[in-house]
Amino acid sequence: MTNDSHQPESSSRIESEQQLREFYSDPSLLSQQKFLAALDCHCQAMIARSSFVCVATRNQDGRLDISPRGDPPGSVVVLDPGSLLLPDRRGNNRLDTLGNLTGQPEIALLFLVPGIPETLRVMGTAELICDDPRLAACSIDGQIPRVGILVHVEQACLQCGKAVKRGRLWDESFRVSAGDLPSFGQMLADQTQTGQTAEELDQSIDEAYRKRLY
Repeated sequence: MTNDSHQPESSSRIESEQQLREFYSDPSLLSQQKFLAALDCHCQAMIARSSFVCVATRNQDGRLDISPRGDPPGSVVVLDPGSLLLPDRRGNNRLDTLGNLTGQPEIALLFLVPGIPETLRVMGTAELICDDPRLAACSIDGQIPRVGILVHVEQACLQCGKAVKRGRLWDESFRVSAGDLPSFGQMLADQTQTGQTAEELDQSIDEAYRKRLY
């Protein structure tokens, strides 16, 4: 017999948008009009000052993925109001994001600017480019990325800062000390079976941070 003790009662489930809407007021005129079809001067200013962006994609089975990307401000280049170029830096070589985009071009980006509570959302489609002169604009320390994500913008909007303020992201309120969590190497050692110790993994990770960011 199936144990349904942890399943919510059917009456507690929201199963339609109409039912969901009963719990919320109508969206304001401002929120309904905030989506743009291209990057205006304000969107471009946010991107130019952003040092962190989350990239959402999906694979051919529809499974979603989100990946963090960080670089000095200006590393994501706005080519024109309808397109931007996101460089691909060194990673773990799983190619989750890039692999997804080879089969499903839909992409969503969330740009964060340190110290600013508001964020920027960009949605559209993407293609991967290589050996393209436009990648030179994304170079750091003289190293030009081999691959870039060329995003064709379909929608963009500024997002209010309530989430960042609630999470107190840019102040010290919820900052965690390194010792409050196990080291990254310890967590990986517990989660994988590579045969490497936590100390070996921590040393490898530290070396990668110091020598292989770009």
